[in-house]
Amino acid sequence: MEALLLEYLPILIFLGVAGALATIMIVASMIVARQHPDAEKLSPYECGFEPFDDARNQFDVRFYLVAILFIIFDLEVAFLFPWAVSLGDIGMFGFWSMMVFLGILTIGFVYEWKKGALEWE
Repeated sequence: MEALLLEYLPILIFLGVAGALATIMIVASMIVARQHPDAEKLSPYECGFEPFDDARNQFDVRFYLVAILFIIFDLEVAFLFPWAVSLGDIGMFGFWSMMVFLGILTIGFVYEWKKGALEWE
């Protein structure tokens, strides 16, 4: 059991050193840096003007649609890279499987485009 615990000793040392360095850097920056905040620095910031409403308001659904579209096409790229690397090994079945996948994504993209999800008013 001791041998098993000794294998974790470098990880614990690494975490200890990382925590100590983080603490030292934060304390050193508080000591060395000037701490003279003015009214402008302490004021709330939201796109250059004072906040005018509560942060818990409902967002327009278009923000969510854009986020979902980004995730979909980001995952598409994540699937395309390993497919392209192993294309020589997977043959024609792998090629046509990816073409079906890309076709489904293209149909979804065209549908979103025709519905106006990408248009801002």
